[in-house]
Parts: sequence; structure tokens; C-alpha cells
Amino acid sequence: MNKKPWKRRLLLQLTLVCTVVLLAYMLYLDAQIKQRFSGSIWQVPAQVYARSLVLEVDREITKKEVTDELKLLGYRRTSDLEKSGSYYFTQNSLVLFKRAFHFPTGYEPARRVKIAWNGNRIVDIADLSNQQTLRTISLEPWLVSRLVSTNRQDRMLLDKQQIPDILIDALTLTEDRDFYSHHGVAPLAIVRALAANVAAGKTVQGGSTLTQQLVKNVFLTRERSLSRKAKEALMALVIDARYSKERIMCAYLNEVYLGQNGDMAIHGFGLAAHYYFDRPLNELDVPELALLVGMVKGPSYYNPLRHPERTIERRNLVLRILLEHNKITADDYRAMVEAPPKLNTSGNLASGQHPAFMDKVRRELADILAEPSLRESGVKVFTTLDVNAQRRAEQALTRTLDRQQKDRQVPLNAAMMVTDIQSGGIRAIVGSRRTDFRGFNRALDAYRPVGSLVKPVVYLSALENPVEYNLASPLVDMPLSLPDKDGLQWQPQNADKTFREQVPMITALVDSLNVPTVRLGMEIGLDVITDNLKRMGVTSPIPQVPSITLGALSLNLLQVSQVYQSLANSGLYTPLHAVEAIVSPSNRLLWLRDNYTEQVANEDAAYLVNYALHQVTQTGTAKAVGRQFGNVFMAGKTGTTNDYRDSWFAGFDRSTLTTVWVGNDDNEPVNLSGTSGAMPVFQAYQALQEPKSLSRRFPDTLSIAHFDKTTGRPIVPGCQNILSVPAIIDVLPPPVKDCLGRPVERKKRQSEKSWWERLLGM
Repeated sequence: MNKKPWKRRLLLQLTLVCTVVLLAYMLYLDAQIKQRFSGSIWQVPAQVYARSLVLEVDREITKKEVTDELKLLGYRRTSDLEKSGSYYFTQNSLVLFKRAFHFPTGYEPARRVKIAWNGNRIVDIADLSNQQTLRTISLEPWLVSRLVSTNRQDRMLLDKQQIPDILIDALTLTEDRDFYSHHGVAPLAIVRALAANVAAGKTVQGGSTLTQQLVKNVFLTRERSLSRKAKEALMALVIDARYSKERIMCAYLNEVYLGQNGDMAIHGFGLAAHYYFDRPLNELDVPELALLVGMVKGPSYYNPLRHPERTIERRNLVLRILLEHNKITADDYRAMVEAPPKLNTSGNLASGQHPAFMDKVRRELADILAEPSLRESGVKVFTTLDVNAQRRAEQALTRTLDRQQKDRQVPLNAAMMVTDIQSGGIRAIVGSRRTDFRGFNRALDAYRPVGSLVKPVVYLSALENPVEYNLASPLVDMPLSLPDKDGLQWQPQNADKTFREQVPMITALVDSLNVPTVRLGMEIGLDVITDNLKRMGVTSPIPQVPSITLGALSLNLLQVSQVYQSLANSGLYTPLHAVEAIVSPSNRLLWLRDNYTEQVANEDAAYLVNYALHQVTQTGTAKAVGRQFGNVFMAGKTGTTNDYRDSWFAGFDRSTLTTVWVGNDDNEPVNLSGTSGAMPVFQAYQALQEPKSLSRRFPDTLSIAHFDKTTGRPIVPGCQNILSVPAIIDVLPPPVKDCLGRPVERKKRQSEKSWWERLLGM
């Protein structure tokens, strides 16, 4: 009996079964692949951006400030504008090839613009492509940090429009020449690699295609086995059958491992371009792209920051391959192999940068995006951070404290905050003398007595009653005794332990006198002061005791900044914040901050207090500020607590408010007043900045009035013993005598005239 047909049938059946099983397994793999590729392939960290610098006509901003921003963003100063991310200066103009960017308000394309200055003020912005005049342009914001998820992988996704053709040429010619012709696996490449490895006696060449490498990185483990290799090949076949070569290439370019940034893995060419060159991928030149391609073989071995010689050798190999395949010319090749790489050494992708500010961002995100997974879905978070201001604040604080620490046994610490007065955006936060410290954030979590920083609110509360009080109102400066919360007698003293019997209100504030302030606070009522403090931003409990008039209440730096922001902004409260907007990975707006404002203090009274705070920097406790900055006018207030335990300063120019605390974490006396401790930090910061001189709109209801220094009564101008200050004219009684004591004819106020008299101008 012939058994061969039976054997053939059995073989056929086994083949059929194996085929069915293989097809079923491939369908199973296909379902896995489809599920992953149709959804979010990667967990992409939230990208946190700084504020965008807005350039607009009539804005006062120096060319140096703009240049600092361009350097921060990695723009190159060139003689032409061949690529975006480049610029050059003429005598009074900046010519700029601005990058494209998806802002929360929409997409802005790349364009060449010319910005002209007259002095320090922008007078013209022109789009050079169509010679149209623009009112405003925005530079793309700097990428501050990336909130990396628990898998410690970091990447910046690219789409096909962002991928240079020469990069694909270099990658395929170097790593997988048959990429566009094979079906996911390349048997001939495997044979070539096997032969090369046998000849060398070690592994010198791999046979995996780019598709197989993608499968290994996305779907499989690092296990070395035949079964894993077989699964890798099958999945590569499935992926190649299901998806286009362009889709596979784009996925590979976003996935490939290209080094470490501390304990975070750098994945993809998009992030690697920023990490190694501080520029977007599409702005890299051919040698820079070749360097990244060369790193694919071994990112640690060919790390350009650690092993420059071997990295350049590998880069030059990639360039030679491009030359051999006519992708670059011989002249280009000779120039390129001689060019040293211009690497970024700043490490600006470190997620630990500016930890105090990022702490505030995380707290706000926890409220805005309650679902944690949303914060790991690649959302883009646009913040208010001014990176240059942040770096200068850190520098000013550490250098000043290092100098003050000499000859002191008690260790000093500090916190600092810079805010935009009008918008309420926080520009910088320093939470520790160690500016890279990611622990206790003194700007947000340290509550300390504020001392004399509370005094402007006491005077504001009085000036909101203009019938009773003005800056010339006489205040009693004589010994005072009041019961405290324990029933004991509290006897406040002035800092110099002397009494002046009587002083004008403006003198009491400018010289930060304690006794007149306490007397004034008790006259107007602690409840009025407390209510003003709460409306202006204090959320901490406020004890109802007389000593709150001298700052016997504990606040954190954020609340102090909020109170002074409301004051500096003409009594207009705008919540201080760090997050402006959040958009999805596809640039769809998810959340936008509501520009809420509220007039919480009388505008006229706020102007009068700010006038006095300017005088503090001219003749008062902060007069060193006025001496240092000359014609750049600022305002400020010092604060010192009992036994010199806490040193405070709050100061502002036209645009920004800066608050500083200096002290000891254990509440030990540091023997620094507000003038000698915190104020020098403010001065050091402003010296690094380009401060803008104070300029506030003079309210229509105010005018310069003249008062007798002793009595506080209005007098005619030109008399002796006169005090001239702004005041609300309509509520002042008119002068009754001239300088010689003769009666003064009283003129009717506008509000007292009849409609006939007003019509005729009588």
C-alpha cells in the first residue's frame, strides 16, 4: 500500500493548520498594532511654555531686551535670512525671520519682518513679504519644561511637514537603504549582517530594518530570543502592510532613542534637535542632521557632549554616504567635515529648572486639569514666566545673600516674586536661596510677619475718605499705650525711639513712622483696614489687634505681592497667576484664563499712596533706590519685623512689581532691616533689568494743592512753610487767607455754579 499520498495529505493539513494559526496570530498582532497606532502611541509630557514676548508699535522696549529674548529662543544672528530663526540689525532696525507657531489664539506663519525704533520705543513694524504695516507681532514662547510622566520618557512629536528630506535620505542610506522597497523585513540585509558579524568575530552590523526597530521600541521588550525576533519580524510585516512608508518613517523619527537628559530618556529627532542644538529640527543644517543620524547607532557611545571626537567621526561617515549617493556636492562635503558642531550646552530641557515657578504651575494645573491623565497627554501649557527675568532674579538673590552672609552665623534664606502689574501674570518666583531647590517653596508656603509693608494699606484706608484725610493731614506723633490681645499695654515706638509731636501724613508714610500710623489706624478703625486687606488679596486670618497696623500678621510672599499689585495697579485687583492657557496636542484650545478684574480700592486714593511710595525711594527709607537709578523713577516700601527677624521690600516701576523676603527659616534674628536686607536684592535685580520709569495717569479729580505744613490747611501758593502735594481738589476747603493774612476772595467751584454760569464760562 502506497503511504506517500497520506503523508502528503498530512503535510498539507499541517501546513494548512500552521497557515491558519499564523494568519490568526497575525490578525491578533494586527489588532494590537491598530489599537496602538490609531490611538495615542506615546505618553507625551505636557509642554510648559514661558510667556510670549509681544512687540507692538509705541511700546517702550530696548533693542537689548529683544536681543536677549532672541538669544534665549535660539535665533541666530546672520547676514541674511535664509531660514526662520535668524535675524540681523541695521542702525535703528531689527530684521527678523520669525518662526511659525501655534499660539492659543491661533496659528501664525513664519514671516520676515522689520522692526524700527526711535530711541527705546518701537515706531514701525513691517511685513517684508508684502510691505504691509503691522501693529503687533508675537515671538514664539520659550519651552520652559516638560512635565514628564512616570515612564521617564521625553519626546517632542513631529509631523511630516517638519521633517527635512535630507534627514530621511541620511537615515535610510545609513540605517536601511531598502526601506522604500522591502516589506518590513529585509532578508538580504540579515544575510549581509550575519556574514559581516561572522567575519569580524563579533556583532558589527545589524540586520533589522527601521520598521523592525520601531516594533522593538514600541511593542516589545529588550529580551534576546528567537521567539521575540520572530514576533518582531511578523509585526514589521503587518505594520508595513497596513501603513504607508511615510507614516512608518514619521513614527520612527518620533520614537528612536537619542540619549539621556539626566534621568529622562530623549526620544525622537524633534526633542533631540532642541536638546543638542537648541533649535527646531527644520532649522538644523546638514552636518547637524548628520550628527543626529549618526547617534542612532549608539546614543551613549556617540554622545556629542561627552565624546566629541568619535561623534564627529561618525557624523563625517554619514556625510560621506550622502556624498556617495549625490545628496550633497563634493564642495559641500569638504566644508561640512571641517565645520565643528555648534552644540547647546545650557541643558535647557531640564525639567527641574526654576522649580519654585514650576511648583506654582503644577498647583494651578491640579485645579484646571483635575484628571491627571490629561497632564500626560501632550497638552501645551502657556504660562506667564519671563525666563530672562527669572534668571536675573535668581542671580540677584543668590549674589546678594552670598555677600550678606559674610560675618553672619545665622544662615540666611530668601524668597522673591516678580509680577506684571497690569495683567497679574507672575514673571518670576524664587523660593529659596538655592534656586534649584525643589523642596519647601518659601514664596508660596512660608508665612511671616510683614512688618511695615502693611502701612500703605492703612494710609490708603484713610485717603479713601478724602473729606477727612489728605497727604498733608497732620498726624500726632506722641507716646501711645493700647491694650493688646492679652490685655497688656502695648506701647509702640518709632524706629529711632523719638517722637516728633506732629507730622504730615506723607512724612509719616515716607519715613515709615510707627506711632502716627498706629494712631491713624485706630482712628479709621481696624475693621476698615482688615476689609481693605482682604479685598486687595489677603486670604490668611487677620487678628483684630492694634498691632496689625504695623504688620503683626503673617502672610506668604504671594499674598504680599497680590496686595501690592492691587495698589500699584491703581486699586484694580487682578488675580496673580502663572497659567494663561492650555491647548491640546492638536492645538485646540482647552482652557483660557478669564481676565477678571475688580476695582477694590479708590483710584484717587491709590494714586496718592503710590505718589508717597515714590517719595519713599527719593527721600525715605528706600532713598538708595532713587540714588542708584537716577531718572528712572520707582516706588517702594521697606518692612522690618521685631528683633530684625524678617526683612521685606516691595517695589515697582511702570511695568513690574518685585517683592522680596530675607530671613532665617528658624525665625532667628538676622539683624537686617528692610533697607539693608531685602531692598539690596531688589536693587541688584533692577540693575540687571531695563527698568521703566514710573508713569501713571494723573486722575482728572486730582490736582497739586498747597497746604500749611503745621496746620494742614489749604493755603495759596508762594507762602512759607508750604507743603505741595496732589489732592482731590473738590473736597478741599478753599484758602481763606493769603500769605500776609489777608482774606482771599472765594471762587465758586464748578459744581456750585448754575448751568447759566457754566454755559457763559463765568
